[in-house]
Amino acid sequence: MDNRQRLIVNGGKRLEGELRVQGAKNSALPLLSAAVLAHGESVFHNCPQLSDADADCRILTNLGCKCRRSADTVVVDATNVVGSEIPDNLMREMRGSIVFLGSVLGRTGRCRLSFPGGCELGARPIDLHLSALRQMGAEISEEHGYLDCTAPSGLHGAKITLSFPSVGATENILLAAATAKGFTEIHNAAREPEIIDLADCLNKFGAKIRGAGESVIEAEGVERLFAGEHTVIPDRIVAGTYLCAAAITRGEIILTNCAPQHLNGFTPVLEAMGASIYSYGGGKMYLNCKKRIQAPPTIRTMPYPGFPTDIQAPFTALCSTAEGTSVFVETIFENRFRHISELVRLGASIKVEGRVCVVEGVKTLSGAKLRAAELRGGAALVIAALAAEGTSEISGVSYIERGYESIETALRSVGADIKKV
Repeated sequence: MDNRQRLIVNGGKRLEGELRVQGAKNSALPLLSAAVLAHGESVFHNCPQLSDADADCRILTNLGCKCRRSADTVVVDATNVVGSEIPDNLMREMRGSIVFLGSVLGRTGRCRLSFPGGCELGARPIDLHLSALRQMGAEISEEHGYLDCTAPSGLHGAKITLSFPSVGATENILLAAATAKGFTEIHNAAREPEIIDLADCLNKFGAKIRGAGESVIEAEGVERLFAGEHTVIPDRIVAGTYLCAAAITRGEIILTNCAPQHLNGFTPVLEAMGASIYSYGGGKMYLNCKKRIQAPPTIRTMPYPGFPTDIQAPFTALCSTAEGTSVFVETIFENRFRHISELVRLGASIKVEGRVCVVEGVKTLSGAKLRAAELRGGAALVIAALAAEGTSEISGVSYIERGYESIETALRSVGADIKKV
């Protein structure tokens, strides 16, 4: 991880052109974990080239899998899974690594790992994951920052009700349930497109899962899964980021390799702000925004199909130059406003009180030195810098690269003046 890297952005350029949306980070990571359960060589297409995906491959290699990548295709051979322990240095690299718990436990009957790392967004307790796996027959001890999990009699199905529709917990339960004995029911399951993608992939591998995308999911355990081929869905948060970037620069772009139906939690907000948006066949979406945008009504982050917490930061950047005052209520993570102090450096007028953020739109932002402190907040700084007068320098690039494939190359292809140094 190179901490000396910077993004240099000369703002004020209108974005115009066609941009391909990468595969979804939040889908690719659990899908790569699912490969542990599949005996043989699994192939994943449209797998984004991200530092987090690389970290997943290092975990897989550590477990005894063979991984190789060619462009956006990753091949995982899980014929000889011999390990059940994930070293502390690999767990600390990203929060999503916890999703290996269900798959490794399901494949080997044991899993030892440390508490996961990733962006510091506040408390993201994994008690829902652990409680669910205990109901499925896992014995889990926690000591010295490590989780030691075993399933002495194997995992079995259970009726699990989640107190919150946690994406990670739903994924871990599905991975564990795929080869557990008997039936598993998940009530109040997460409904995100990434959950459907995981279930679709597991079913291709031989699992029997029904109801993904609904609040109740059923899984009938099978004896073993076999390797297969799967294409990762497009990244809805990356798509939303590029739509915000086009809107703040009063631009006009076409997104390709997009899934417009996954963007319904926030595209109506962009339309209410004055952007013209159309989606048409073949996974394409068009946005045109000729005038200064208007502040939207109050935005409250919610589990899918509501307004995603991951797109809140890009929208606060967008609203910093809107006409009027915007209010954001963050209901998912308490530390999701860490980018605000950096936006203020650009001249934004924003006040934060607890989980509420009030953005008073200003006519112009001006370039400044900025530091990204987490993934989506980093993307928000890039969006604001694109609209600012003069030059901005953004450090903390490694955070942004956890979720965006070469963001500077993508934006440069549609007219932005941006480079990485």
